[in-house]
Amino acid sequence: MAVKRVPEPVHLADMELRHIHGVLEIERQSFPTPWSERAFVSELTQNAYAHYIVALRSSQVVGYAGMWLILDEAHITNIAVHPDERRHGLGHDLLTELEVRAYNLGCLRMTLEVRPSNPVAQRLYRRHGFEPRGLRPGYYSDTHEDAIIMWKDELVPASPAPDPAPGAPSLPRRPLGERG
Repeated sequence: MAVKRVPEPVHLADMELRHIHGVLEIERQSFPTPWSERAFVSELTQNAYAHYIVALRSSQVVGYAGMWLILDEAHITNIAVHPDERRHGLGHDLLTELEVRAYNLGCLRMTLEVRPSNPVAQRLYRRHGFEPRGLRPGYYSDTHEDAIIMWKDELVPASPAPDPAPGAPSLPRRPLGERG
């Protein structure tokens, strides 16, 4: 009788410098022009507006997301999930966590840019209440592809997370693959 192996649960945490190697691996597999190590180090150490999180399975980075908070608006800079971890709801979890954190820090609205050639991301954002509001022509320098500007005007997460205990994930997490 074969024993079904249950994957380790995924939890979310603040991104730290020690996570950058894993983030860069996902970045290279996810984007035609990945951010550099220097860009992430700068975001974590020099940008007071930046907030970044990682999704960890054990100690391995399996996803990450970031945003800038400026006055009462949050601007999502990136969301990416390791190719082996996609299609299990982790992008949803990362986006929900950004929404909760932005809301808890006083943001009322959230925006982002997305490639027209990325319908999977567009569906995720629409499910979260984002609506297309404009186009940035030639925004992506690597392909000169336009960017769809999307906004969520009422940043009120469906169920804001309670304050976590120190060292605990900020939202309850289920093992990937277990839907509920």
